[in-house]
Amino acid sequence: MDYRPLGRTDIKVSSITLGTMTFGQQNTESEGHAQLDYALERGINFIDTAELYSIPPRPETQGSTERIIGTWLKARGNRDKVILATKVVGRTQNTWYRADKSPARPDAANIREAVEGSLKRLQTDYIDLYQVHWPDRDIPLFGSTAPSERDGAPEVAIEETLEALGDLVKAGKVRHIGVSNETSWGLHRYLLGAERGLGPRLVSNQNAYNLLNRIYETDLAEFAIREQVGLLAYSPLAQGYLTGKYQRGARPAGARTTLFNRGQRYEKPGVEETIDAYLALAREVGWTPVQLAQAFVTTRPFVTTNIIGATSLEQLRENIDAAELALPADIEQKINALHQLHGNPCP
Repeated sequence: MDYRPLGRTDIKVSSITLGTMTFGQQNTESEGHAQLDYALERGINFIDTAELYSIPPRPETQGSTERIIGTWLKARGNRDKVILATKVVGRTQNTWYRADKSPARPDAANIREAVEGSLKRLQTDYIDLYQVHWPDRDIPLFGSTAPSERDGAPEVAIEETLEALGDLVKAGKVRHIGVSNETSWGLHRYLLGAERGLGPRLVSNQNAYNLLNRIYETDLAEFAIREQVGLLAYSPLAQGYLTGKYQRGARPAGARTTLFNRGQRYEKPGVEETIDAYLALAREVGWTPVQLAQAFVTTRPFVTTNIIGATSLEQLRENIDAAELALPADIEQKINALHQLHGNPCP
């Protein structure tokens, strides 16, 4: 296992992170514990979760993933062996995140309440990396090409969010801060705020990145390299679509899109043809589709860690094995040639 710096900190995180959003719906507590045990055995020291999880968001399962991780930490007594990351939700009209049933947003009061809930569920007194799950601005999110719908409430300034996160660091509840689903403009504002002394410096940005969505390379990759705000890459298999299991409308029993019908981000015009091209390339070079997709993400110079997820130990083993592969130059050239032809069909 390779270990890489988390931003400009002295923390070294594994190049592969265990994503846990299936814990609490697709995976039981015991299955979640088994995945966590196996990940630790394989050298993974970075665990990512969120107050939102499990996915899809539901009031009856909100926080279930953090609770499962918390019972594992307590049972194993190994808090010092893992780097723990979680997130506070951004603006949402869903009312089940806060005690007063108000819509959530990333302001000081919401952040204070959110972190206390996460600490309680995780059964720890500190969080290594606390992230804002999505921005509080009119921007396209989660594969949409239109700005997110707002509720008429004033926008929470990045500076306010940063100061609130800084208070958590000062209180010892959080060691470092990061963002997720953020843009270059937003990242720049956070960094400027830190330079002005409004709060701590970001150490990471967690965004989607895979063979179908390489828009991170356009400008955010430069931030990652020059400012040491590395990418925590999520969805390396494009929600499983890059395995080919959903091609031609297939819906395997027990698969996420079969269960929840949430794959619209990867069902746009031209996507199936693009996936066919990558599947053909995998056959040509003698790799599996999982190996091609995972190795590509993990080996990018601006990626701090590749967040992988699974619903079975067999899937988890396959993903870890694939993500640890080196990517030969000739295969990378073939990938880039396909990217030149097909672009980013799933931004």
